[in-house]
Amino acid sequence: MKANLVKNSIKDQWLIRVFVMVTLFSLIVPIPLYAKTAKEIDASVDAAIERFYKQVDDAKELVQKAKGILVMPNVKKAAFIVGGEYGQGALRVGGKSVGYYNTVSGSVGLQIGAEAKDIILLFNTDEVLNKFRSSKGWEAGVDGNVALITVGAGGRADTRTAKEAIVGFVFDAKGLIADVSLKGAKFTKLDKK
Repeated sequence: MKANLVKNSIKDQWLIRVFVMVTLFSLIVPIPLYAKTAKEIDASVDAAIERFYKQVDDAKELVQKAKGILVMPNVKKAAFIVGGEYGQGALRVGGKSVGYYNTVSGSVGLQIGAEAKDIILLFNTDEVLNKFRSSKGWEAGVDGNVALITVGAGGRADTRTAKEAIVGFVFDAKGLIADVSLKGAKFTKLDKK
């Protein structure tokens, strides 16, 4: 009898954790509930680029040198042991949006909370840009190595890092998790007009 009570208690705790995680995730990351239009994504991308220019030294110069720039504004993450992350953004070439993408990733481990952050990937060669554009689902670290620059106090890319084929920036993070990695982040093209 006592063993059954312990078993039921563990099962109840697990169900409560799953319920809290799903509720938290659905409140913060409404994935299927609200798909942004191309116009809404472009407005968010413009705002993220402005934040990038203000927070990162030499950002305008880096963007001008890049062959393409993927901007994922306000990527949301929620976690309670199991975590999920989602965001929508645009790939810009020559200052114009040439494709819309989402990013999705999941994680399991000791984690709890929620956050929002901006992600920018600079594609510095035609080869890596073309590989990204032709992929059905591009995963950071698997389909292309990303030199990640964490933007904190006076974030700055050194000249060696800025010359990498793909340079990633995670900035403007808000929330309790403060995860600045791109580990497991997968980018998939959206059908937007």
